[in-house]
Amino acid sequence: MPNGSLEKWLHSDKNCLDLVQRLQVAIDVALALEYLHHDHTYPVIHCDIKPSNVLLDADMTAHVGDFGIAKLFDHDEAVVHTIARGTIGYAAPEFGSEGTVSTMGDVYCYYGILLLETFTSKKPTDDMFNGEMSIKEWVGKALNENAISVVVASVLVSIEDGQFSAKLECVTSVFELAMKCLAFLPHERINMKQVVAALQKIKAKFTVEDMQKKHRR
Repeated sequence: MPNGSLEKWLHSDKNCLDLVQRLQVAIDVALALEYLHHDHTYPVIHCDIKPSNVLLDADMTAHVGDFGIAKLFDHDEAVVHTIARGTIGYAAPEFGSEGTVSTMGDVYCYYGILLLETFTSKKPTDDMFNGEMSIKEWVGKALNENAISVVVASVLVSIEDGQFSAKLECVTSVFELAMKCLAFLPHERINMKQVVAALQKIKAKFTVEDMQKKHRR
């Protein structure tokens, strides 16, 4: 892919994605997973969603790659067991401890862990995260304390920016959505159809507010 992987854009001093671009990448990957989980002839579970497996084409449209440990389900299957393991830091709890694979495991990985990484620019394996603090707990604590500006990627929100409040509200909505995907029990997580609808609504609201602000100028 001409623009490499999402990992390059999230963790490089030479590349940077703005808020709208990150929202669109999130939507692109959500649409891909929605298709795999709900619209493919047989449900496909990717099992290894992470920035290096999200590839960007010439138009910065995101594509999901590397199906090396993906699982193809029969129509009547909801869960399978496997000895394969996803990447440390991204795999859902039930995948890592029990080898249990389901569509809800993919939801945890991306919407989910990768969604948090996309908007914080922090890897779940960062040195700041250890047994007492994970990226999920870090962002969750910021949400509870109304301190999102502490955890959001610094390049996305600046207090000098005229859109500071709108951007903060947008990112807060994204993080709240991520937490709905990070429920410990699989049946408590939302599915990818719900994720797509929520993300499109978040982007539409922010884009409209941005256009209205520019028009007033």
